[in-house]
Amino acid sequence: MTVTRFAPSPTGYLHVGNLRTALFNWMIARKAGGTFILRLDDTDRERSRPEYAAAIEEDLAWLGLTWDRLERQSDRLDRYAAAAERLRAAGRFYEVFETPTELDLKRKKLLNMGLPPVYDRAGLRLTEAERARLRAEGRRGYWRFLLDQTRIEWHDGILGPVSIDSGSISDPVLIRADGQVLYTLASVVDDIEMGVTHIVRGADHVTNTATQIQIIAALGAQPPAFAHHSLLTGAGGEALSKRLGTLSLRDLRAQGVEPMALLSLMARLGSSQPVELRRTHDELIAGFDLSQFGAAPTRFDPADLRALTRAHIAALPFEAVRAPILAAGVPEALAPAFWETVRENLDTLADLGRWWRLFAEGPDAAAAPADPADAAFVAEALALLPDPPYDARTWDDWTARVKAATGRSGRALYRPLRRAVTGQDSGPEMARVMALLQTRPGAG
Repeated sequence: MTVTRFAPSPTGYLHVGNLRTALFNWMIARKAGGTFILRLDDTDRERSRPEYAAAIEEDLAWLGLTWDRLERQSDRLDRYAAAAERLRAAGRFYEVFETPTELDLKRKKLLNMGLPPVYDRAGLRLTEAERARLRAEGRRGYWRFLLDQTRIEWHDGILGPVSIDSGSISDPVLIRADGQVLYTLASVVDDIEMGVTHIVRGADHVTNTATQIQIIAALGAQPPAFAHHSLLTGAGGEALSKRLGTLSLRDLRAQGVEPMALLSLMARLGSSQPVELRRTHDELIAGFDLSQFGAAPTRFDPADLRALTRAHIAALPFEAVRAPILAAGVPEALAPAFWETVRENLDTLADLGRWWRLFAEGPDAAAAPADPADAAFVAEALALLPDPPYDARTWDDWTARVKAATGRSGRALYRPLRRAVTGQDSGPEMARVMALLQTRPGAG
């Protein structure tokens, strides 16, 4: 049984980088008919918030990324305490007392000597009497895992063969002085006990993976299959980390981005496959192949989301948009014709209201201003246009009369009239537009 997990910390809102991790793990599980676990890594009592946990579930549900199990690390603290005791008994867990200032001085000294800033294991050499003295001084101990000084190797599902010298890594802190169990230990315990078989996460976790492989072995288990996807950059290759707060899933949803547009981009971005709009989750899953993703940083351009959202909306059948069309105020009798007219001219479904206001009331104040050189021509043309109702023949009949009266043709004829009617230089077919107009152009 394939078991994957998405394990966000509820300390903020999900963003596009988080989504990539969630989606890959979800597709692996669904393609194999396995289990996808949503696990809230909420051991950070100070930063974890219930509202963020609720938002994570809401965002995944919006995208249709359903989970088979929901777990919370805050419910499993006894399991981490038991694992810590096993590591102590095995001699792989030791207590240390250095302050952040002391550790910083040690790192600077090593760097000045041209050496890697690896913890010197001073805590491992403390006698019980020395530990007692430090506690009496008011120091609180915290716990590090004792790494074996060997090479840690695995075959990564994206990076290929990976080999890391554990001597270049500091023994990781697994339990803080206040008793908080850190991610590195809690995740290992959960992955073992939940039977996780595949873990996909960002390339910034490669060192974590190396240490976790040794912790897994120390607890008597076999590591899952690991894969580390590339990190996202901006469209120009710049670091995206500072912008991720503006690329939260809830903000993208508020901007009108469609779920399948977002999933279509994230399911193929950074792979050898082209990014194309997929209509269903099954299409996403069927073509997913982790081995086709590369290790190089992957460029993310929000403009691609807008293009895919437009394509997704344009392809929707009327019944899928009937409710928002009616909510925009379109009369039910006109709704099908309205949809066929505007469907290829919507950036988001929120634009439905703007288009209906144009048909019902005429161009708004933000419309493209008329060219002063065309003012006399437009006035003469509007005088030749009767009052509504109009139909699909109105545009051709009207422009023919205007052409005969003014001698204008081609762009010089059609562009000023389109702008006079819609306030825009481009848009839907004008015959359809005229048939939907509820007011006479220029009447205001």
